Amino acid sequence: MKLEGERTLLRVHLRNTDKHGWSRATDALVGEARSAGLAGATVLRGILGLDVAGQILESSAWSIVEHVPVIVECVDRPEAIGRFLAEVDAIVPEGIATLEQVHVLVYRHERGAAGLCRDMPGPIALGAALPSPEEFPIMKLSESGQLLRVFIGESDTWHGVPLYRAIVLKAKELGLAGATVLRGPLGYGANSRLHTANLLELSTDLPIVIELVDSAEKVQTLLPFLDEAVAEGLITLESVRVLRYQANRPRAQGQQRD
Repeated sequence: MKLEGERTLLRVHLRNTDKHGWSRATDALVGEARSAGLAGATVLRGILGLDVAGQILESSAWSIVEHVPVIVECVDRPEAIGRFLAEVDAIVPEGIATLEQVHVLVYRHERGAAGLCRDMPGPIALGAALPSPEEFPIMKLSESGQLLRVFIGESDTWHGVPLYRAIVLKAKELGLAGATVLRGPLGYGANSRLHTANLLELSTDLPIVIELVDSAEKVQTLLPFLDEAVAEGLITLESVRVLRYQANRPRAQGQQRD
């Protein structure tokens, strides 16, 4: 399978407790992605976040069942991702999916495969590597949106509160559609200090990424707070197409289920 070139990155944001039949929705998505022959699927587990209904999701020592956000990522050709969206629609009860263009430099499924693709892409039209709304009607329900990522340290605080928590609470106050906090085991930031989860070092300042998704207008409302609160870190912004999965969401023609 040759994947180098412009492809679609699908990221499905949901809750770890979401069910599909007798199994978890996360497991069902990964299983269907494998059955559909997608190049791969990766599950990222958050430690804090907001669901599509604006409820805080957080692991707790006092709760028997953890309620945390998860993200399922898949990359493949636009047509393959377009077909897979029908499965996402059937599996995800509530959540957000984002679609964006990426350039795959290498895809190896065995040793000795071709080397890194060094032909970097030139400018391409927005949406050129996304599923076509004409071929996949569910894309007609997608909206233009933005994915905001904030890279900070776990020990960063804001008025005595962990900064990542303060950002999620501010996003909830502003009514943003989704937020996920991911903790990394290794990394470094603007000052080049290495942060690691090595037990011998007992680091309490692991790298943190907060991902927030919504319309450009909603995301813009958060920027003044980030400008004030993030003293040291990195903030990125990218354009995405957003699909919102909710119980009463209208379905595109050709996507109805029996």
